Amino acid sequence: MAASPSAPPPPAAAAGVGVWSPAPQSPSPNLANFFVWREFVWGAIAGAFGEGMMHPVDTLKTRLQSQAIITGAKAQKNIFQMIRTVWVSDGLKGFYRGISPGVTGSLATGATYFGVIESTKTWLEHSNPNLSGHWSHFIAGGIGDTLGSFIYVPCEVMKQRMQVQGTKKSWALTATKGNISQTPGAPMYNYYNGMFHAGCSIWRDHGLKGLYAGYWSTLARDVPFAGLMVTFYEAMKELTEYGKRKYLPESNLHASSSFEGLLLGGLAGGFSAYLTTPLDVIKTRLQVQGSTTSYNGWLDAITKTWANEGMSGLFKGSIPRIIWYIPASAFTFMAVEFLRDHFNEKIDTDARELTGLSMDTRSEVEEAA
Repeated sequence: MAASPSAPPPPAAAAGVGVWSPAPQSPSPNLANFFVWREFVWGAIAGAFGEGMMHPVDTLKTRLQSQAIITGAKAQKNIFQMIRTVWVSDGLKGFYRGISPGVTGSLATGATYFGVIESTKTWLEHSNPNLSGHWSHFIAGGIGDTLGSFIYVPCEVMKQRMQVQGTKKSWALTATKGNISQTPGAPMYNYYNGMFHAGCSIWRDHGLKGLYAGYWSTLARDVPFAGLMVTFYEAMKELTEYGKRKYLPESNLHASSSFEGLLLGGLAGGFSAYLTTPLDVIKTRLQVQGSTTSYNGWLDAITKTWANEGMSGLFKGSIPRIIWYIPASAFTFMAVEFLRDHFNEKIDTDARELTGLSMDTRSEVEEAA
């Protein structure tokens, strides 16, 4: 976790500055604000890192979940068949379609997720002690993800439509075959050459509503997911500490924060991803359907999916979703803990030194006066 800005200076530092006293150790309000803002920076870097590493798996998940309305096939492909289909039709670049909006959205959601969590948890625990512990973690995670959704959702719409399109040749072939939700020969939407082209095209054809297609279903998926993930993560950290105190009280064994983030973050992401898979299926289908509407809203999508495909339809793509979220969450939490460990202490020390120098200068000026 982030180092406290009010922590006392190291003994060596205290010895080296003759006029150091407890009062000047607290950084100025501007520096205190930076202690919060740096969590936004670490979160943005970590979010983009996780998305970039795992985007091919996300592409498979999106295609598996949307094939019912893209191809209209009754016998739908499993994950291994989908890997072969993408490779044969689009090659390696097919797995990386939509990575630009994906990384952009992850920058935003990672920044708000981790940045808001730290400040919101502290505020909740101080203003309402009844919400301390796991409830404060859940609420903080939900608030952080909600704030990021204003940027994340349009990026998600662009990303997923680019993912299902693949290459220009394969998208044209899919369109000319026709499916259950469109007129044969009439594409659901034109091929997007990139993120900017996708955004402009969606805006031109559908306006702001098109860019925020499935917004409420995205929140319905991501708020529980974000809340569950940070709750699982913090709970497992507490459980790990309890286990070490109870079963290894005399042991010098110590795991780095980065390793804990890698292991516990992956488990937290995997559990949360599986539990929220049905919400992800509905969100994906609402966002990729385009102008040829198959579902008239969230409830209609759930009803039709359950009627046509049963429980298996609601958990379509759960395996690649878990495969994506375990390493993506692991890399994200590992990166955040690494950045905290390696940069927060240095920033805290620099801030204390800057505050001490300021107090020294002020004392000298007063003495000279």
